Amino acid sequence: MTEWLYGKHAVEEMLTAGRRRVFRILLADSSRGANRNDASTPGNIERAAREKRVPLERVPLSRLDVLMRVGHHHQGAAAEVSPFSYSSLADVEALCREAGQQALVLLLDQVQDPQNFGTLLRTAEAVGVTAVVMLDRRQVEVTPAVVNASSGAVEHLHVCLTNNLPRAIENLQEAGLWVYALSAEAGAPTYTAVDLKGPVCLVVGSEGKGISKLVRERCDGALAIPMRGRVESLNAAVAGSLVLYEALRQRST
Repeated sequence: MTEWLYGKHAVEEMLTAGRRRVFRILLADSSRGANRNDASTPGNIERAAREKRVPLERVPLSRLDVLMRVGHHHQGAAAEVSPFSYSSLADVEALCREAGQQALVLLLDQVQDPQNFGTLLRTAEAVGVTAVVMLDRRQVEVTPAVVNASSGAVEHLHVCLTNNLPRAIENLQEAGLWVYALSAEAGAPTYTAVDLKGPVCLVVGSEGKGISKLVRERCDGALAIPMRGRVESLNAAVAGSLVLYEALRQRST
């Protein structure tokens, strides 16, 4: 079973991470004139493919349009690869213990929008999260669209699928993490007022229903994001990114 990744950044980061088996790479003929010194151009993909001895073929742009069916979002680059490899919850627990006080986990409760998911994954990689944990159903998984939305960042992340988020939270707590839900509930402290420097898991809920009752009950507390406008909440990607960067800020000072 294989799948097609598309987009220059997605293909390049996949090659850099080296986690997937790569069967072939297709580059559009129109990319021949790209700047070969630009780290995000097909020229860089071509060099990486040559180093890894991956078959590479130059094809008409129209062939990629038909094959990918994503318009020009493929940016003239596509790769046939093995499916994304997920980590186990035991792997995540081991990574957290190894990270110690720097452990930082992002737990997603039924986030279903691929763009939001991809943005969260890109932020998670940028701030150096230890792992991402999410439900194995009722949630978008790491599809080619998500890889593209994350600009390939997910290729460097440990992502865990679990069939029981409350139990996963208990396991993370046993591994030494404090678990906080991003929630607008009354009395919740502002996310900037809570100490996020130690081992922490941040829980982000779905775009519509937010965090489920059972998941919230297992959390150690909630974090609120101040809202002064008329809308009730931010979308999952923005809210999660704000708090992830606050954790990074606190750990950097």
